[in-house]
Amino acid sequence: MGYDHKKIEKKWQDYWIKENFGICDLDSKKAKFYNLCMYPYPSGDLHMGHIRNYTLGDVITRYKLLNGFNVLSPMGWDSFGLPAENAAIQTGVHPREFTETRIEKMKLQIIQLGSIYDWNREIAAHSEDYYKWTQALFINLYENDLAYKGDAPVNWCDSCKTVLANEQVVEGLCERCDSTVRQENLNQWFFRISKYSDELLDSLDTLGDWPDRVKSMQENWIGKSSGAEFDMEIVDTNLKISVFTTRPDTIFGITFAVVSPEHELINEIVDLSTNKKDLNQYIADASTKSEFERLSSKDEKTGVDTGVKVTNPINGKEVPLWIADYVLVNYGTGAIMAVPAHDQRDFDFAKKYKIDIVQVISRDGNLERLDEAYIEEGILVNSEQFNGLKSHKEASNSIIDWLKKEGIGKDLETFRLRDWLISRQRYWGCPIPMIECPSCGLVPEEYINLPVKLPEIEDYLNNEGSPLSKVDEFVKTKCPKCGSEATRETDTMDTFVDSSWYYMRYLFPNSNDFPFDSKTINEWLPVDQYIGGVEHAILHLLYSRFFVKALRDIGLIDISEPFQNLFAQGMINFGGSKMSKSKGNIVSPEAYFDSHGADSLRLYHLFMGPPSDSVEWNDRGIEGTRRFLNKVWDNVHLLSEVKPSSTDNDDTENLLIELNKTIKSVSNDIENFEFNTIVSDLMKFNNSLSDYLKANNDICKESRDSVIANFLCLLYPLAPHISSELLDLNLGSREFDVWPKVNEKYILDKTFELVIQVNGKKRASKIVEYGTSEESSTAFAKELLPQINFEDVKKVIFIDNKLINFVI
Repeated sequence: MGYDHKKIEKKWQDYWIKENFGICDLDSKKAKFYNLCMYPYPSGDLHMGHIRNYTLGDVITRYKLLNGFNVLSPMGWDSFGLPAENAAIQTGVHPREFTETRIEKMKLQIIQLGSIYDWNREIAAHSEDYYKWTQALFINLYENDLAYKGDAPVNWCDSCKTVLANEQVVEGLCERCDSTVRQENLNQWFFRISKYSDELLDSLDTLGDWPDRVKSMQENWIGKSSGAEFDMEIVDTNLKISVFTTRPDTIFGITFAVVSPEHELINEIVDLSTNKKDLNQYIADASTKSEFERLSSKDEKTGVDTGVKVTNPINGKEVPLWIADYVLVNYGTGAIMAVPAHDQRDFDFAKKYKIDIVQVISRDGNLERLDEAYIEEGILVNSEQFNGLKSHKEASNSIIDWLKKEGIGKDLETFRLRDWLISRQRYWGCPIPMIECPSCGLVPEEYINLPVKLPEIEDYLNNEGSPLSKVDEFVKTKCPKCGSEATRETDTMDTFVDSSWYYMRYLFPNSNDFPFDSKTINEWLPVDQYIGGVEHAILHLLYSRFFVKALRDIGLIDISEPFQNLFAQGMINFGGSKMSKSKGNIVSPEAYFDSHGADSLRLYHLFMGPPSDSVEWNDRGIEGTRRFLNKVWDNVHLLSEVKPSSTDNDDTENLLIELNKTIKSVSNDIENFEFNTIVSDLMKFNNSLSDYLKANNDICKESRDSVIANFLCLLYPLAPHISSELLDLNLGSREFDVWPKVNEKYILDKTFELVIQVNGKKRASKIVEYGTSEESSTAFAKELLPQINFEDVKKVIFIDNKLINFVI
């Protein structure tokens, strides 16, 4: 009988749904395990990035179930926001209709993949049952001064016609449409994530198994800096500009100061200037540039001398005050001291505009000709009473102490992280539940009136302002406090607000009385294993961490982190760039479901390289995994037909030894997310089985059944359909009961985990015998890392019974 993947996969998918596979009883006495894949934007079909994510998640779910855990693995839809709305605009279909059609299709594709989820807990961000509680949590944050509305320079995308958070701007471009982002001054809603800067940074060390690169990305984005803040007086006025520096040891080297074009004193500075025309023109030009353009290292810095001078408080010297757009009002104080001798940007600016350069740090205490900024450690010179001190720490501390003693400065810690801008001038989002009353000001909607429903409108394009502002029946309302005529907020929330708490709602998806039960949240969270793309390291993951800490401080929950262990999968590239719907380079899985089968597709995703690495999609790869499954199908049937014997021969003993080695290595590799080596080990065992079948025509029934059951169980999390079918056909069982355990009787030789590194980074591992040679280790590396060009290897470091490292 041939391997008919279409018939087999449909059969088992129907069976798993009928038998409630994946349904979790939260009250079970088994050890709990919350396994979660990031939920998708329903803005198109599934693409291969989704398939990789949900395959990884399903392997863990099935493995943990067989190990006796009570596994919660739910699925839902990130169905509000720009991705779904932009896709709807492109198709001309209303966002609700478009979104719900895509959800239905994507759910079918997930089922076709063979991934099992607790569909009883399915949620969608655009459902009133969900966004009612998003609004309630917003009001909770507002009432605890963690949400506010204020004026600020914001990122504006002309294509999407909405503001974007800093985190949604990539190299000056909108992360959704790649259009240039410019600055606008607008009144917008924010969450006070900056209040948690210290804790978000410090608690990174308390997280479980999080990739170092993700922690580093968050650490850099939060951007903690330590230094000094002091005032510089504008000469002949009572005005002062405040500056912050991380290099107090260079203060004596200030030869000019710079304010941003949006500085709070800019009008007063222009009034004092004799160069008003040039200043006003420069300020106007700066407003058309994006933040990325202004900070880019590629462009030469520009500025205008105001003609005004400020005083360096440490030595009383007057220096010119400039306006330059590379200084941003929403970073630091919006003004900087400039020390060209010891900052390359200041050095280049001073050279361009012929401003003095005064060296105050020297390598050996002697002055020298500077052809570029000297940024190394050294000895203070030209610094009066501080001459001879060693920078950075000794001199900085002494100068900070002096500033504090004289009452003209203080030590300070600052952060790059800014408050989270959540306002969106779009239709397809959660309405912000706030009301503007002429008498009472801003007033939250009463909880009993939630949800503030998103009106069903046909004109949802935001050509001029928010689409909701054009809907009178939505805008006009009554003040909850005084009952007078009032107007609703017409901006909607950033979709990342929805995804900042969705993992909590899964625990109580159908509750009409509360968003979640705190006791259950405290028992089941943080999520034991979270799986998703590394591209969410700053946006979703940072926002979710903030949300949990904020809800903790409000008193709604007791936990402090949302996700204990995080696996950040690498991206699937196609044609040299990340595969995504917005780039139009997706590869749909449906054709492969039909031609090769879901199991072949799953195996290819697992085998194509270490799952944390980004990989290039290649059609030829799936041919190999299909051939492997064909061979498994044939071998298991052939083995079941081998004549039973009363005892095992030496070949059978060796096969059982090989089986138990494979059980040990596969178990180890699943725990360590090394799925490509699992496939390799299963292929190796299947080849051993082929060799055995060629040489033997009888086998003990107990051994035969053990080989079939254990081999199929090892394959089951990876390729569940064919494994279940072969188990049913050959052993008469429709389900696997427990994960295989190593029979130590058959582990006759000592083995160890050979770690395979490239440039010092672990890329794979394999359970091998002690004494494995460098030559054999290299062969294993080539087998497990086919994407590496070993011809580029310059050096091999081999440590017996431990590791092999290839320097490329």
